[in-house]
Amino acid sequence: MSTPILSLEHVTKRFGGVTAVDDVSFAINEGELRCLIGPNGAGKSTLFRLITGYFPVTSGTIRYRGGDLGALPSFRRARMGISIKFQTPMVYYDQTMLQNLVVPLQRRLPVPQARRDAAVLLDKFGIGDGAHKLASEVAHGYRQWLEICMAVATRPSLLLLDEPTAGMSPEETKATAGMIHDLVGEGMTVVVIDHDMEFVRMLNCNLTVLHLGRFFAQGTLAEIQANPEVRSIYLGKK
Repeated sequence: MSTPILSLEHVTKRFGGVTAVDDVSFAINEGELRCLIGPNGAGKSTLFRLITGYFPVTSGTIRYRGGDLGALPSFRRARMGISIKFQTPMVYYDQTMLQNLVVPLQRRLPVPQARRDAAVLLDKFGIGDGAHKLASEVAHGYRQWLEICMAVATRPSLLLLDEPTAGMSPEETKATAGMIHDLVGEGMTVVVIDHDMEFVRMLNCNLTVLHLGRFFAQGTLAEIQANPEVRSIYLGKK
């Protein structure tokens, strides 16, 4: 059996007297698409920040391709192939979309090549028509896609997306699902946090459910929807 690209072993994170993530263990295989779901306060976004090194773990182990990430800083994890798009778009609003994308690309490419590659990537994501508009001038959906582009520009092996469709229209949400499937089809491992169950259905992947900071359930969408405990805590059904 191959080594998972990501594994969490008894991971716990405490902030003072508050336990945000409590003894969580699960693994994700190379090239997999996985959704993390659960109610607000379940610890999903905190878990992403532990994986990327924004927060240190209180206890437990996070392994990437079998290696213990330990106390490695975020920039080292990024160079190893872990990239994240946060829930709220973190773009340079006073720069054009093209200029935003040049920033991560120029870390590995000369600026002229970075500009050419940025234009190609924007076209690939269907937002090339906004390349020369300020990020502050484009629609919210474009900013969400721009940040996904920025995360993808580093050529990650593991891409973490925190509510990538928040504030999007149904059409934009459907397009985002297609983009994610394309990335997985190219060999990228993608983990998505989202509350929109219609979007989760579009992704059609295995789900990991968190509740009150703990691992709660895991399985296909059909299995999770059939779980009465999950319906009670997440879907509001009994």
